[in-house]
Amino acid sequence: MGSEKTFAVVLAGCGVYDGSEIHEAVMTLYAIRKHGAKYKIFAPDIAQHHVVNHITGEEMAEHRNVLVESARIARGDIAPLSTFDPATVDCIIFPGGFGAAKNLSTFAFEGSNCKVNPQVERAIKLTHGAKKPIGALCIAPVVVAQVLDNVQLTIGNDKDTVFALEKMGANHTIANHGEVVVDKNNLVFTTPCYMLDATIVDIAEGANAIVLEMLKHMK
Repeated sequence: MGSEKTFAVVLAGCGVYDGSEIHEAVMTLYAIRKHGAKYKIFAPDIAQHHVVNHITGEEMAEHRNVLVESARIARGDIAPLSTFDPATVDCIIFPGGFGAAKNLSTFAFEGSNCKVNPQVERAIKLTHGAKKPIGALCIAPVVVAQVLDNVQLTIGNDKDTVFALEKMGANHTIANHGEVVVDKNNLVFTTPCYMLDATIVDIAEGANAIVLEMLKHMK
C-alpha cells in the first residue's frame, strides 16, 4: 500500500518543549516507510522562539534555528519550508510538540488569536488548494485550524485547547489513541498522540493509524 506516494513532513525543531516531539516525528517517518511510501522533510529557516532545558523545563540563555535543529531528526536530509512545492509531494503531515505552538504558530502564547508562520500557512493552503491530504498529530492541529475554515479535527480531550479550537472556527471530535478524525471535505487527518497520557507504543500506533488513513485516501 502507498507505493511511490511521498509525504512532506514538516518539523518545528528538536524536542517536545521547544520543537517537534521526537517520538511523534520518528514514528511518523517510520510508519511512512513501513507502508511503502517516501518522505521529504521540511522546516522553516527561522529562529526558534526559545530554548528549553528538557531536564528542568527552564528556559536557557541561548538561540537556535528551527531548520538546523530539525535537521537532527532528519539526519541532515531536510529542506527549508520556503522551497515547499505541493506538486512534488502527495500530502503533508505535521508531527506535534510545543514547536508547533511556539515556532510554527503563536498558539502557546495567544491561543485562538494566534498567528501562523507565513511559510507554514502557505504550505497548508497550497496543499489544500491542490486537494491533497493534510495530517497533524498532537497539538499540531491548532495550526491547521487557524489556516483553514470550518475544519473537523481532534486534539484529544483537553477542554481548554478544545475551547480555543472551537473559538477559531474548528469542529472538535474527542478521540483516543490510535483513532483518526477524518475531515473528508477538507482532507484533514488528525490524531491525539501526546495530547493524551501516552507511551511510545501509543505514539507508534497513532502515527501508524494516521499514515494508513492518509494512504487509504490516496489509493
